[in-house]
Amino acid sequence: MKTMKWLIKREMWENKGMLLWTPVVISSAVATLGLVAAFIGKHGDWEVNGRNIGSVTVEGTARANIADTMAQAYMASSIPLLMVLSFLVFFYCLGALHDERRDRSLLFWKSLPVSDLTTVLSKVLMAVVVAPLITLGIAVVMSLVILAAGCMALMAHGTNMFGALLLSPDLYLTPLRMVALLPVYALWALPTVGWLLMVSSWARSKVFLWAVGTPVISALLMLWAEKGLHLGFDTAWYTANIVDRILLGVVPGSWLMFDRVHIMLEHEEHKLAIPQTIFNESWGTLAGINVWVGAAAGVAMIATAVWMRRRREEA
Repeated sequence: MKTMKWLIKREMWENKGMLLWTPVVISSAVATLGLVAAFIGKHGDWEVNGRNIGSVTVEGTARANIADTMAQAYMASSIPLLMVLSFLVFFYCLGALHDERRDRSLLFWKSLPVSDLTTVLSKVLMAVVVAPLITLGIAVVMSLVILAAGCMALMAHGTNMFGALLLSPDLYLTPLRMVALLPVYALWALPTVGWLLMVSSWARSKVFLWAVGTPVISALLMLWAEKGLHLGFDTAWYTANIVDRILLGVVPGSWLMFDRVHIMLEHEEHKLAIPQTIFNESWGTLAGINVWVGAAAGVAMIATAVWMRRRREEA
């Protein structure tokens, strides 16, 4: 356990600029835009039916509804950061095993009493657990700052939302739901993480082209064989179940697309809040076979990466 902790620390030291400072910079930019928008709204006038008004006081049920909506939706401001997370995990995995061969540090790390399996597993944990947790922590702070700025803008126009927001359970449950979705993310991300680590372990150069070009070109060849040669290939199935799964699995929420979940239909049917519906349906995808087949394939590709690392000592 102590060895794994130090291996993860090593990964953090070597990739701090990408996995920590990039989300911090992006979140700072998004928060700055939110604060500027709130500042402009605070010092501007609102227009209703063509008339400028200085202030509006909302009370009662309407105020409670607005507070509930804000509490449920405030983490939506973190969507740009979550999209950045998918790129960070993608390129981290792509270079995780290739870079240590390219800069010859592999020879040093292999001289230590640490197995190849443990080393590769530390990179997997970094990709599907540590990096998402770092980004989620930054996203929660950023979203709360933007939410507070929005409340201050509303207060400047006569409506105090702070008390109603602090009494809303969704203010506290929304980030907890996102953290609780981490196992779902890890399972759906395994095919992509496994594929990228496997390519990173054997490709001598042009790692990105091998990782992306191979599935994309194979899909194009299948499409040509299906349309041009009439060989009966199902290119749509191959693209949706193979290409998309090994390239888009690290995108947060991609499982809703893979499992074809209809959030709005479920929301209207069960009358639950959208964040709760997304949470329930996300965990519900684990009842299907697709996630487990993909996870098994991901584990097999990770095992291949371990085997390749054991035999590759130079770029």
